[in-house]
Amino acid sequence: MARTDRSSRFGLPPFFLVSNAIIWISAVIVMGILSYFISESNYVGSHVIYEEVISVLTVAFFLISFVLGTHPGYILLFNLIFSYLWLVAVVFAAEDWSSDYASSLDHTVEAFSFIAFFFLLFNVVLDWHLGYHSAV
Repeated sequence: MARTDRSSRFGLPPFFLVSNAIIWISAVIVMGILSYFISESNYVGSHVIYEEVISVLTVAFFLISFVLGTHPGYILLFNLIFSYLWLVAVVFAAEDWSSDYASSLDHTVEAFSFIAFFFLLFNVVLDWHLGYHSAV
C-alpha cells in the first residue's frame, strides 16, 4: 500500500490540528494527575507508572506531530503507535479505577485517557482515508 498522491496534503488539516491539540491537552491533564498521585503515595503500582510514562511521552513527542503533519505518511505511523499505547493505558485505568470507591481524580484520569485514545484512533482512520487506498 502506498500513498497515491504525495502533493495532495501539505500542513495539518484543521481536524488534525484540533485533534492533536485535544490529545496533547488530555495527556497533560493525565500527566499532572498521575504525577500528583506519585508524589503523594509511598507505593505506586506498575499501571500508574506505565500511564505516567505514556502521558509524558505523548506530551513530549506530540509537539513533533505538528511538524510531521507537513510530511504525509509519518503522522499515520506516529498516531498508530501512540493509539496502541493509549489503548493499554485506558485498559489499565479502567481496571484500576472503575469502582464506586474511586475518587473523582481517578475517574478524571480514566476519562482523559479514553479521550486521548479516541482522538488518536480517529487520526489513524482519517489519515488512512485521506491518503491510503488498498490495492487488492
